[in-house]
Amino acid sequence: MEFPDMRYVGLEHIEPHSMKLLKYGHAREARSSAVRFSKGDILYGKMRPYLNKVWVAEFDGLCSAEFLVFKKQDGLNTQFLGSRLNSEDFVSFANRQVSGERPRVDFEKLSHFQILLPPLSEQERIVNKLSAAFSKVDRAETAARRAKKRLGRYRGAVLDAAVSGELSRTWREADWNAKKGKSKTPETPLQNLLNIRRHLWEIAELERLQKTRKTAKDNKSKSRYSEPVSPDTENITELPREWSWVSLDQVFSSLRNGISQAPRETDGLPILRISAVRALSVELKDCRYLPVSTAEKYKDYALQEGDLLFTRYNGSRDLAGVCGRVPSINQTVVYPDKLIRGIPVKISAQTSSFVAIAANSGASRRYIEAHLFTTAGQWGISGRNLKCTPLPFPPAPEQAYIVREVLSRLSAADRLQASLELQLIRATATRQSLLHEAFSGHLLPQDPNDEPASGLLRNIRAAREKAAQNPRGKRMPKSKPKSKLMLRPLLDILREHGEPMTPEQLFRDSGYQQEFEDNECRQEVVDRFYEELRQQVGPKGPVLEKRPDRNTVLLQVKP
Repeated sequence: MEFPDMRYVGLEHIEPHSMKLLKYGHAREARSSAVRFSKGDILYGKMRPYLNKVWVAEFDGLCSAEFLVFKKQDGLNTQFLGSRLNSEDFVSFANRQVSGERPRVDFEKLSHFQILLPPLSEQERIVNKLSAAFSKVDRAETAARRAKKRLGRYRGAVLDAAVSGELSRTWREADWNAKKGKSKTPETPLQNLLNIRRHLWEIAELERLQKTRKTAKDNKSKSRYSEPVSPDTENITELPREWSWVSLDQVFSSLRNGISQAPRETDGLPILRISAVRALSVELKDCRYLPVSTAEKYKDYALQEGDLLFTRYNGSRDLAGVCGRVPSINQTVVYPDKLIRGIPVKISAQTSSFVAIAANSGASRRYIEAHLFTTAGQWGISGRNLKCTPLPFPPAPEQAYIVREVLSRLSAADRLQASLELQLIRATATRQSLLHEAFSGHLLPQDPNDEPASGLLRNIRAAREKAAQNPRGKRMPKSKPKSKLMLRPLLDILREHGEPMTPEQLFRDSGYQQEFEDNECRQEVVDRFYEELRQQVGPKGPVLEKRPDRNTVLLQVKP
């Protein structure tokens, strides 16, 4: 590349809606063709125009070819034009000009949008007025965002105090003093948990045998019980009195991956998206759909209130392995194979909520983060590591106290969060209101001494005609051009290879890796790879998935 150290701006470097540059890279990092721009030019993101990525260049550099570059010219204040492109009515107009999964807009379509063009001196006055007004709005937004960050730290502190025992320390000491002098030694939480888990399994097993009209023989029937794995307690801190370390496998009566069938319907059986699960919460409306005819087939995957869902895979490391609790549910909703469902052993009404709190914080979350692995740009957690995850487990009464305290404090935090979100919404509305007034001619009074608009338009046309006579600049090619590699079916690659392949090898050899490197919307590429892979892997699919150890996944065609 001719200018490897030149500053480079990609779509990811510009903040949506704000006309702010978050950061920049260098030309050597560009993975596709680039365009030269100069200080004062306007960069307009033509892909997904609803993201409203507009920036008035503050330096010379290179930018992604996914930008339209509006060159600075006499008679037109680029800050004025940039703000006009940033206004809500233009965003709506641009968004109506595109369609498809990767929508882009071109200049020809945008050129039909009509704007009111004031004299240059009035443009400058409008820009100055907007700048002064926006600075106040920016300060309010900055204060709200800082408060949100502090609120996030407060939430983390509440959860850490809950799982360390500090939140319930006073309650625990009072309870301990009330028990003094009693000779009976109570069971530990772990002993109680395992006894209840075994008892519930025996009840379920007896019901199963009765349905099949078989007679239960105590010894033979009970021998089928599978003991849960113990927690991995290496480097684990000491717990408060009467607490126990348990594993997630011990806490759950069932831990199971979801459905591998790809949802393609516009209506039918709701199946959650992976984005539905966040720490402590599950958004049941965040769904896609399977055919209604599959409802009976997938009835064992129907979610119930109190079930816990873990994200098995996610593009964000912070969201991989997080746990959400299913709220009250009044319809059949199932879950996909990128999620893992745990059905908690029902020790008390609060056990499910406490496990969700503990699994997202403290030693449990640190353990999960330490055992995350990456596959083709996705962070993941294996079911085996999830089962071994250590969880601090107090007696049921203390669990109930902790859950009440946590929910009370987080509820107050939620109310404050909603207030801060409202402030940010109002700030955005204020900004758009100012833009509307500015570009409709109502923000400032007109000056009769300004140059008439007709003269301004003549000057702009003359400048355009002169610029048209000059040779146009060329796009800068990417630093290391690569030959076009077409995507190949994953099943064909596995058959040709013969030997087991890791997902990373399959991602590379099938052509997805090159598309990933050449594409600025990389998560889409990864999602399409896993969508195709899910169609091949499974009980009825032609591809077998093996896990020789906790960090390795191998794929091969079934014999």
